[in-house]
Amino acid sequence: MGISATKRHRLLVLGAGPAQLGLLRAARDRGLYVVACDRDAQAPGFEYADRRAIVSAEDEPAIGKLAEAEHVEGVIAPGIDWPVAIAARIADRFKLPHPITPETASLCVSKQRQRERLAERGVPQPGWWITTETEGLPVPCVVKPPDRQGQKGLSLVRDSAELGQAVELAIAESRAGCALVEELVEGPEVTVNAFSTDGVFHPLTVTDRLTAEPPAFGVALAHAWPSEHDVTDAVEAARAAAEALGVENGATYTQVRLSADGAQVMELAARLGGGHDAEVCREALGIDLNGIALDAALGEPVTVPEGEPTGGACVRFLVPPEGELTAVSGVEEARAADGVVGAQVYRRPGWVFGPFVRGADRAGFVLARGDSRDDALAKADRAAESIRFETAHAEALVET
Repeated sequence: MGISATKRHRLLVLGAGPAQLGLLRAARDRGLYVVACDRDAQAPGFEYADRRAIVSAEDEPAIGKLAEAEHVEGVIAPGIDWPVAIAARIADRFKLPHPITPETASLCVSKQRQRERLAERGVPQPGWWITTETEGLPVPCVVKPPDRQGQKGLSLVRDSAELGQAVELAIAESRAGCALVEELVEGPEVTVNAFSTDGVFHPLTVTDRLTAEPPAFGVALAHAWPSEHDVTDAVEAARAAAEALGVENGATYTQVRLSADGAQVMELAARLGGGHDAEVCREALGIDLNGIALDAALGEPVTVPEGEPTGGACVRFLVPPEGELTAVSGVEEARAADGVVGAQVYRRPGWVFGPFVRGADRAGFVLARGDSRDDALAKADRAAESIRFETAHAEALVET
């Protein structure tokens, strides 16, 4: 496996934010000519790019022009949902290699269409409704836009009095002007990271998704491997979801809830995970998932090797106090801590943290390895304590 060193291939990466850091670093380390685009001129991933384009990863016409002007040989959208379909369409338009078709990509990035297809194929999932009204909806439930990523417009509703506001928020954030309401499924949540080749689903890491309680419902504070649960059913549910959605090649990142009634698919993304999941895979199994994704994006032969499991690995996300970030210290100390293989702060001074701010849950991360899952978590936590954030009171929490 590997990209030939005789030619410096040109790769377009959609996004240069925290979710793309691992892939961008891997691309630079392999000697690729990296063209990265992001609407944020100070996106941390630009450090690893040869060509920086201040273009939104969701601006398809501009990305098309960029791909043509830069004569790229591949395009990839790691760690970010909506641009997955844009990457597939751009690849199709310019006859570039790509692991998934535009049709499959479009199906995967729409939560509504994904839910419809999973229902057609009998894949276990929560009850769900697409609506603009509140009448007849169950409580408790989760309300979100059907076409947005992460926590944008997401609400956990446990009281019927909160339902109207939650639906209004989801509609306001939705591209389609509607809300996706899902039955609340209780139970631990795991993430199945896998890579498919020619229709064969290769499960890699299954990590515990350690989250906070409301109001930060769904916000992942750590991904830890190996899971402390029996994940056999979770892997099979993720496999069934990938097959139902037509993902025959490429990375998948599937969130699965382990409920009393069995494993239920919460969501599948046809991409690398955006929470340093590929780096956890490297530390957990010795498998270069970023490298495999690069091969697939450039049309190189793809092989998914057998892993050699270590004791444990995790990524711990750094969560600062609310307010405007003024200073950060202790990062080098954290990097030198026992078991730590990576630590970074990717929010610059001036960034505002709070419950209604995009990306407020993640200011950086610590990646650690240990003799066990819990040992890795303990080492990451000790290192994270070395990193100190100073914030000032913000008069208004606005999206940065």
